[in-house]
Amino acid sequence: MTSIKIISFKSIFTFTSLFALMVLTRGSHLLTSVSLPDASFALFLIGGMLFKKSRWFFSLFAFSVVIDLVTLSIDNTYQIPINLGYLGLLVSYGIMWFVGSRIANAKRFLNFASFSVIATLIAFFISTQTYNLLSGTFPDITIKESIQTGWEYLPQSFIYTMSYLVAFWGIQSLFKRYFVSQKATAL
Repeated sequence: MTSIKIISFKSIFTFTSLFALMVLTRGSHLLTSVSLPDASFALFLIGGMLFKKSRWFFSLFAFSVVIDLVTLSIDNTYQIPINLGYLGLLVSYGIMWFVGSRIANAKRFLNFASFSVIATLIAFFISTQTYNLLSGTFPDITIKESIQTGWEYLPQSFIYTMSYLVAFWGIQSLFKRYFVSQKATAL
């Protein structure tokens, strides 16, 4: 007898929300005039916190590629790095997802923030270096030059990612307190 796994409405709603936020924040993409700073790293860490199965990771990654392809088809002046350097994003997003899965039950903000900072720095370094060194955009770049170029973008990317993650922690904490206190009152 085959077992059919039914995906819950909550899971579909949560995943759709992550995808919608990615569309809204994928820098210079579909909604250029109103796009928010890129939240991709944060969304993959949050995805890792909320989902246990790797199929969700690969689905979100596939959607991120689709967003880039659609953007490229709409505006071909935007240079989307869909090439060998793009593999760095797969690794970077995988790191964020993995760390998210490991801190999913973190009770203290300090634990959440510490691991988020480390994951964000590692993911940023990998994605930046693979893009600079493997994309073909900078054919004569040295590793030293690549690292220096990456450092120029680190503060902005880091601040955006951490801002989204701190906002998520705050919202999640409020919901937990509200619903836990509502359940306790109902008893």
